[in-house]
Amino acid sequence: MISSDPPWEPPLAGTEAEHLVGSLERLRATFRWKADGLDSAGLQTRIGASSLTLGGLLKHLASVGDDVFTRRLSGRRIGGPWESEWAGDGDWAFTSAADDTPSGSTRSGRTPSNGPARGSRRPLTEGGLGQWVHVSTPDGRHASLRRLLCDLIEEYGRHAGHADLLREAVDGLVGEDPPADWRASTGWSSWSS
Repeated sequence: MISSDPPWEPPLAGTEAEHLVGSLERLRATFRWKADGLDSAGLQTRIGASSLTLGGLLKHLASVGDDVFTRRLSGRRIGGPWESEWAGDGDWAFTSAADDTPSGSTRSGRTPSNGPARGSRRPLTEGGLGQWVHVSTPDGRHASLRRLLCDLIEEYGRHAGHADLLREAVDGLVGEDPPADWRASTGWSSWSS
């Protein structure tokens, strides 16, 4: 049986791993849809006194995804642009986005939809959700892969609401999920593929 569901739709009945990854993919696709097709002005739009922009959120989520699936998962260095730019400025992803363009190398090469895609599903299939990952507490307790995925789902959930408000302010686009036939204009990839 061939599914006609969009690639980001979680399974109707799957394993715990399939549901967690499916939930993450749905949030990532929804966030990407909210930022898709905007020009620099749209990506830099702010609401009220907030300094948040869709461009800043895109860059932030790309950096978080790379951090989770590189440093926290395996202990490898996160690399550029994040590692060199973060030194001393935890808000760099947000503040530096004001200088980015939609076709700029940071935004087009490092989006929330392709940070984790650099890896694969290998950690899920080789060790499962209960496996310990590199990151640990000061007293030496290690987090599980399940915890990393849940934390990333929480991060996307928090910022998806921001993206809803920002995109509606730009051009009135509203909605919970992308339309079933939507494909990002700048390419959309999935960690689960």
